[in-house]
Amino acid sequence: MVSNRAETLQRYSLAALSHLALIAAWQFFVVYHEVPRFVMPTPRATIEALLIPNYRWLENIWVTSVEIFGGYLLAVFVGILTALLFSWFRTFELVAMPLLVSLNMIPKVALGPLIIVWFKYGIGPNIMMAFAICFFPIVLTTARGLREVEPDLLDLVRALKGSRWQIFAKIQLPNALPYIFSGMKVAAILAVAGAIVGEFLGSDRGLGYLMLQVQVTLDTPAMFMAVILITLIGVVLYGIVLALENLLVVRDARIR
Repeated sequence: MVSNRAETLQRYSLAALSHLALIAAWQFFVVYHEVPRFVMPTPRATIEALLIPNYRWLENIWVTSVEIFGGYLLAVFVGILTALLFSWFRTFELVAMPLLVSLNMIPKVALGPLIIVWFKYGIGPNIMMAFAICFFPIVLTTARGLREVEPDLLDLVRALKGSRWQIFAKIQLPNALPYIFSGMKVAAILAVAGAIVGEFLGSDRGLGYLMLQVQVTLDTPAMFMAVILITLIGVVLYGIVLALENLLVVRDARIR
């Protein structure tokens, strides 16, 4: 236990040091090479951009966070449910999976204008964009995880009159958790990209929309700060997924 805590502390310490080193290198590069502010600002100038009230930072952070988390949670729920239906109904998987593969090949940027036409501007279309981008990885990995169960074990539970739900909850889901979280971690990254693409294509709020606005005035510090805040939202989402994985997968492994 002590060894695990020391290893965790070391890992997070090294992560913090690497980020501090990046900030220091950023500061040194800008100052030493006398880079113009409109090309690359210093870290201090980037932080000072938060003091500009016209940019409504809190509102834009909230809007982008809702879009990212909303699209992601919707993709997790629908993706796991779809994969479960695939495991229950083989014919449904044979019909639907090729269709999902074909739909996933459509560039999501091309879907943006259509989503705007169907749902107009607002948070909803950007949630749909985030959902569309991160849905497929969750379905794919979850479906594979649900299939990676020993057939003899499934036959035993069926012989004992176990229901489909009992088979899923007691056998398939615990065995599929590593696969599910693998897809969820990939989807967490894609959800951020989906929400920002949606804001670029059509939005009147959010950090992506703000980036387009400050681009016109060459307010590069505000652009840098928007990128940093978007990254932090993604890191928070990824950290939550990672914490849940460590809690559920490790606990399940210990129980077994």
